[in-house]
Amino acid sequence: MPTGQCQHEKIEYGWGRITLAETAPRSGTAWTDDGQAYERRGLKHRARKDTRPVPIPPQLVALLHKHIEDHDTAPDGRLFRGLHGGPLSESVYDRWWKLARVQAFTPAQVASPLVRRPYDPRHAAASLWLNAGVPATEVARRLGHSVAVLLRVYANCIDGGDAGMNDRIGGALG
Repeated sequence: MPTGQCQHEKIEYGWGRITLAETAPRSGTAWTDDGQAYERRGLKHRARKDTRPVPIPPQLVALLHKHIEDHDTAPDGRLFRGLHGGPLSESVYDRWWKLARVQAFTPAQVASPLVRRPYDPRHAAASLWLNAGVPATEVARRLGHSVAVLLRVYANCIDGGDAGMNDRIGGALG
């Protein structure tokens, strides 16, 4: 994706949006209607053709532009693909996830359950947004859930937030 800017020029990205239109969970060939390992289907708890817009921050917009510039996309639009163009295998994804955790976290954090699974950043995002003051209704909308599900499932896993919470409570008490 050529951008046309000079080497010394920096592109400033604003907020973006990803529109989610379907899922393709790996169920195994014996469990899908078409005999493929990955079955494409509509979004969970939605009509087949429904989509869900997800706002993404400028930092992620920049990372996605860089990734697409460096690696392009698969013919079907996926950002990541295996060696032969298909979906990444679970073992490859798991291996890279574990390596990324070691690079990004302290040894104590690596030993903890913090972002142990690829799905965990979703929980951390919910906690981050709530702690940043985003209303629960908006956080739930962005995650595609009800407020009840948000508060029960997604809003309880932020690392090292106790001191900040105590400061906020102390400030409110005067």
